[in-house]
Amino acid sequence: MKNLNEKEVRRISKFMSLVLRHKPETIGLQLDSEGWAEVDELIEKMRRAGRRIDRPTLDWVVDHNNKKRFAFSADGTRIRASQGHSIKIDLGYAPVAPPEFLYHGTVDRFIPAIRESGIQKMRRHAVHLSQDQKTAINVGNRRGKALILVVRAGEMHRAGFSFFVSENGVWLTDKVPAEYIDFA
Repeated sequence: MKNLNEKEVRRISKFMSLVLRHKPETIGLQLDSEGWAEVDELIEKMRRAGRRIDRPTLDWVVDHNNKKRFAFSADGTRIRASQGHSIKIDLGYAPVAPPEFLYHGTVDRFIPAIRESGIQKMRRHAVHLSQDQKTAINVGNRRGKALILVVRAGEMHRAGFSFFVSENGVWLTDKVPAEYIDFA
């Protein structure tokens, strides 16, 4: 494995996000019902698609991805994206009680729709929430100047909404109705 710079890691990570979260068919990859792919198959199919990668490089990208988007199975033979799927899979996360407050980073142009309909998962598997404001700011800044919404997650949970937490600490729920959001 050669030393990878941040740009190369980002390029590999984005491609892996495409095939493990959205379009595995891009390289002819099959994911199981929980989103797992065989590591050896992923490496081989990425190579055939012109993406030079070996196991040490894959390990490095997974370990050094700043968002910890990917996880290996306990035996290290399978890999999957931790969350963010637009394809139907069951991540197998057990429901857990959330902290009293979670945060959602967004931008100004989405506020009218959120005030009307709450936070929707759109094309994703779930709504993504952060446990801290700093992470939510980073998420929101990807689309412009971030606005942070406070989600009264504890109150939602007591009202019967389910929450899950991914392997990389992202909180997931099906939707956040507007009445549980505090707008700044």
